[in-house]
Amino acid sequence: MPNVALYCALDARDRPTVERLAHLLAPAVGGLKLGLEYFCAHGPEGVSAVRAAGRSLFLDLKLHDIPNTVAGAVRSVVALEPHYLTIHAAGGVAMMQAAREAAAEEAARRGVAPPNLLGVTVLTSLDAATLARQGVAGSAHDQVLRLAGLAHEAGLAGVIASPHEVATLRAAHGPDFHIVVPGIRPASGAGSGKGDQARVATPADAARAGATALVVGRPITQAPDPLAAARAIGDEIAASRVSAREIEES
Repeated sequence: MPNVALYCALDARDRPTVERLAHLLAPAVGGLKLGLEYFCAHGPEGVSAVRAAGRSLFLDLKLHDIPNTVAGAVRSVVALEPHYLTIHAAGGVAMMQAAREAAAEEAARRGVAPPNLLGVTVLTSLDAATLARQGVAGSAHDQVLRLAGLAHEAGLAGVIASPHEVATLRAAHGPDFHIVVPGIRPASGAGSGKGDQARVATPADAARAGATALVVGRPITQAPDPLAAARAIGDEIAASRVSAREIEES
């Protein structure tokens, strides 16, 4: 079972708080995720301040527009050198291909690594009833698989999906496809509640299912001791690797 990266979601607008958490948590996480709220408030300068913590950057902008506009937006953020950058898979194959080509061209021009583009499938806050009201036929699981197939066709590095779809996506798209998973809640203790997430799982369950990386926000950032909370989740992921190896060797 490969190593599974832990990204902490710093989904807040207050820059001093985000910067403090970024430096505090850097020793215990694989990367830091910044979302639309922070980016709109502080722009590239604010992102660069978080990158100074020295961890992998996940820029979660969920871009969704006509292909030319999304391609331009991707070019604009390549200089920030995010490891991951999100776009909506619902934008279609042409939009995703335009984004991928723009990322590669701009990264080559600047001499930096291109971001791994991730297609957002179905938000973990959505359930079957909500999707039905939007006119989506079938289950959330089915919609995730459809959109992930489009992302794979467009040549994206991977997708964002809930823990419930990880095993099926891994089987369908192979070991190199990035499956990055929000909706992670610790098995017990503070932060284990669902909050506004409809489709959740524990870190160990998502890791064993084949996730590439896990995204955890409030269970870490709102804990009394965020660093201890991050380390506990890291320990849970590590324990799942040990148990999986023991099963394989038995």
